Amino acid sequence: MSVTIYHNPDCGTSRNTLAMIRNAGMEPEIIEYLKTPPSRSTLKDLIARAGLTVRAALREKGSPFADLGLSDVSLTDDQLLDAMQEHPILINRPFVVTSLGVRLCRPSEVVLDILPAAQKGTFAKEDGEPVVDSEGRRIQQ
Repeated sequence: MSVTIYHNPDCGTSRNTLAMIRNAGMEPEIIEYLKTPPSRSTLKDLIARAGLTVRAALREKGSPFADLGLSDVSLTDDQLLDAMQEHPILINRPFVVTSLGVRLCRPSEVVLDILPAAQKGTFAKEDGEPVVDSEGRRIQQ
């Protein structure tokens, strides 16, 4: 049961996602995508397998999105992918890959939909928001 997370340790959502993977008793392959960005073909594949458009995988906040004029709807997917390759901070995160699928885990509890193992107990996000109860069941908000 392999799990891969495209992770940014400075991102709370990414840290929460990683913690939920570990709460399921799994140690994922961690790819710090700012240090080791995915290839263009891998990025394109992640986006497609997650059921997203390239534009939906762009990170706007805390990135050069506005400075690069990426809100221009006439830009093609190839142009957006070029920008993401040149500026990996534009890749929204975290993407998680398991045998059950690929998801952009925003919010972080989306990862629970594709983990091949159950949660081992209580889990709350860094801000204290409960996600999983003491029996490992997802808490519906």
